[in-house]
Amino acid sequence: MEYTREDAWNLVTEYTQSQSLIHHMLAVEAGMRAYARRFDEDEEKWGIVGLIHDFDYERFPENHPLTGAGILREQGWPEDVVRAVLSHASKDTGVPRETLMDKTLYAVDDLTGLISAVAMVRPSKDVRDVTVKSVKNKWKDRRFAAGAHREIMEEGAGLIGVELWEHVSVVLEAMKDIAAELGLDGQ
Repeated sequence: MEYTREDAWNLVTEYTQSQSLIHHMLAVEAGMRAYARRFDEDEEKWGIVGLIHDFDYERFPENHPLTGAGILREQGWPEDVVRAVLSHASKDTGVPRETLMDKTLYAVDDLTGLISAVAMVRPSKDVRDVTVKSVKNKWKDRRFAAGAHREIMEEGAGLIGVELWEHVSVVLEAMKDIAAELGLDGQ
């Protein structure tokens, strides 16, 4: 069975109330779509993976993403989508990142949080005012957005073969394109 973005969105909104978590999933979706275009992959599938990767986190934080994978399988989602969701937390699931889609999800996930945090401390609170240089400046302060693991971002960029600051640029530009949906448009 083929699933659409609408199916993914319905899953996200059924399981997630937190606006910040929804914004995070939308940001990861945008980053995944940008990389799908860059790597000439299936943009719809990659975007859906980014959108649903944390759909179960709010309800089942202690068993994320294993519970989510079970729900996806019960609903008949494609196994490569389920695997990608599982692989983004491979230290918890034991599912290795093997495909380019798996590796890209891992690479994009934490980075969106750092970029969002940089946007939120700008006077405008607008991601469109964030530059790679401003992310670099905050990168050095390990206390800033301490939950955004820099070593994971570095590892992820390496896994997909993209230089770190170019990786930041790709994800930042993708997030700028949907600033209003992310609540990062200064409004």
